Amino acid sequence: MNKYEEIMKNTDAVLFDMDGTLIDSMWVWATVDEEFYERYGLTEPDDFYEQMEGKSFTEVAKLYLDAFPEIPFTLEELQQEWTRMAYEKYTTEVPLKEGVREFITSLKERNVKLGIGTSNGRELVDATLQALDIEQYFDSVHTSCEVETGKPSPDIYLLVAEDLGVDPSRCLVFEDVPNGILAGKNAGMRTCAVYDQYSRDQEDKKKEMADYYIDSYMELGSAE
Repeated sequence: MNKYEEIMKNTDAVLFDMDGTLIDSMWVWATVDEEFYERYGLTEPDDFYEQMEGKSFTEVAKLYLDAFPEIPFTLEELQQEWTRMAYEKYTTEVPLKEGVREFITSLKERNVKLGIGTSNGRELVDATLQALDIEQYFDSVHTSCEVETGKPSPDIYLLVAEDLGVDPSRCLVFEDVPNGILAGKNAGMRTCAVYDQYSRDQEDKKKEMADYYIDSYMELGSAE
């Protein structure tokens, strides 16, 4: 049994996080944060990144407004500003992770349902999937802004599974950070951790938490 067959056993649907999992995009937010902090003379609080991990686009904006009440934005305006700052990078510079296109093509050929449960905002998600020409592969795409609580709450993955009509126990989740893996686990799904350079200091934790681990989608190949 090869790795593809091992992880796909008893699987009717594969659910993906987007940033750091399907696409190499975490660098965008490091750039946006740097520009934003410099523009408004802000200093990032200790453990701020850890507080943000897995949270929805809206929840992160709320964290910013609580931490920096002096910035001149409402909640909606802040999300719009971040979208504006990140949009061109997402649509022209962010690539798929190596092997993603081949993997999702293989899954669709075998009639596996595919979904995305992401913490990002809807406008950036839709624009990115279209720019990369992969939107047609996914049967369900939802963001954590649509549910009550972001990751590690299971809400987003349960929503996608319900939309797909697949029992959570028959779903496999691909994630790049511990809170995302925990969201999949909390939903009663199996999980596969994916290497990403922006979470490389958490690799041991990811390997311990997830059912499977890959450095690259190229490891999966296909069932053939």
